[in-house]
Amino acid sequence: PRKIKEESMNQTCEQVKEYLKKIRKYEQAAALISWDLQTAAPKKSIDSKLEALGFFSTEAFRLSTAEEYGSMLRELSRPEVFAGLDEAMQVTVRRNYRDYQRFQRVPQNFYTDYITTSGRSEKVWEEAKRAGDFSLFAPSLDKMIAMTKEYVGYMEPDKDPYEVLLDMYEEGMDSAAIDAVFTELKNGLLPLLSAIRAAGRPDLASLKGTYDIEAQKKVQDLLLSYIGFDFDAGAAAESEHPFTTGLCHGDIRVTNHYNETLPLSSMFSAIHEGGHAIFEQNIDSAYINTAAEQVNLMGLHESQSRFYENILGRTPAFWTPLYGKLGELLPPFKAIPFDTFCRAINDVHPSFIRTEADEVTYCLHIILRYEMEKAIFQENVPTDRLPALWNDKMEELLGIRPENDAEGILQDMHWSEGSFGYFPSYLLGSVYDGMFLNQIEKELGNLDCILEEGRIQEITAWLKEKIHRYGSMYNSREVIRRVCGGEVSAKPLLDYFRSKYSRIYGF
Repeated sequence: PRKIKEESMNQTCEQVKEYLKKIRKYEQAAALISWDLQTAAPKKSIDSKLEALGFFSTEAFRLSTAEEYGSMLRELSRPEVFAGLDEAMQVTVRRNYRDYQRFQRVPQNFYTDYITTSGRSEKVWEEAKRAGDFSLFAPSLDKMIAMTKEYVGYMEPDKDPYEVLLDMYEEGMDSAAIDAVFTELKNGLLPLLSAIRAAGRPDLASLKGTYDIEAQKKVQDLLLSYIGFDFDAGAAAESEHPFTTGLCHGDIRVTNHYNETLPLSSMFSAIHEGGHAIFEQNIDSAYINTAAEQVNLMGLHESQSRFYENILGRTPAFWTPLYGKLGELLPPFKAIPFDTFCRAINDVHPSFIRTEADEVTYCLHIILRYEMEKAIFQENVPTDRLPALWNDKMEELLGIRPENDAEGILQDMHWSEGSFGYFPSYLLGSVYDGMFLNQIEKELGNLDCILEEGRIQEITAWLKEKIHRYGSMYNSREVIRRVCGGEVSAKPLLDYFRSKYSRIYGF
């Protein structure tokens, strides 16, 4: 009897994996269309592509809510069966059955409308951003807020919508935990920023100039390869807002945005998105068609992109083996002293655009967005009041006030696609990075020495072994315990900031 039960369990497990493979095929088609919409699709094809995106997304949704699928997950969820599953299948059954129950409550017609409305909203946002006019986007944003509340309300009718959204992006985190960490950071960062501002900014006039876009793309490819991005398992393109998307195992893509007067922006976007991609490229193939393959733990995901971008990329030693090559690809850098370049990439000052912010003020940009999202979802602030509230919070946290909506509330695409609750994950990722840095130096030695000698692949290998290969097998808190032997704390990040910038600015 035991053997028969084991055979039945194994058969059901294989059926679930095959079923997930079918769902992934539709998701892959939807992801490819979405990639095309944001990178290369001609304007006259948008309506047709949005219709196709809605079709494939709806088919994936239909399969993920079908009774056949639910029946298999229900069977594997029975305690006596669940106990016999391997760890990856336990994670798959627990998460997917939860999501199945959530999605079952969402009407299929509403879901299709939500997906297509999101796609149209992104295009309206692009036009509004170019025009710097929030009023063009306000009706779309109002609709996305209402539809997101309705969407989450279907899934978890008895829970606070924003708490559900936070958990969807960073499982196990809620506003109480985030409030505690962000308050600690805010209290530590504001005095540090005041001390940095009092020290004065470096003279960076030598960086002003024009930098060829095609040459910037070559620099991107150099940086991606250097940190460990595999071009045989990915590709790069250009978009309005840099992003990373995984089409399938073996195809993880990144995009970048270029400005001929802002070469540092595309360099650090390349490193950031490369960090995301390397994480997904390094997931163990044993997890294909399990829940672990899809990393929906966005704080953990952002920890990897921001570790490469900031902890590594903004360390002068990172550039020691690369600076000569940078000058060959972008000749203006031949005339820029290395020390000046290093001050430029660590120039801390309040600025309007999150994606171009230094690593210190970036934290305050995220706190601003988190407070805005709580105002939208928990305080029900009307849409037409959001730009003024944004500007007030920017003045409170950063001491600057936007002159137009493009450098204020319109700068990010996230809300246009309904990704409310995502922003906190960026800062949680930085918090995790402070802890990862401590652990790397304990196990591998001094970071500067490793980077100066061009041994960055040793760090990538460490991250792969400790974090990447497991995908989302463990949530972020579990990863911190496994890798660092403790609980999530903002203290290591604050210590890193204070130590680094007191040296740079001499206070």
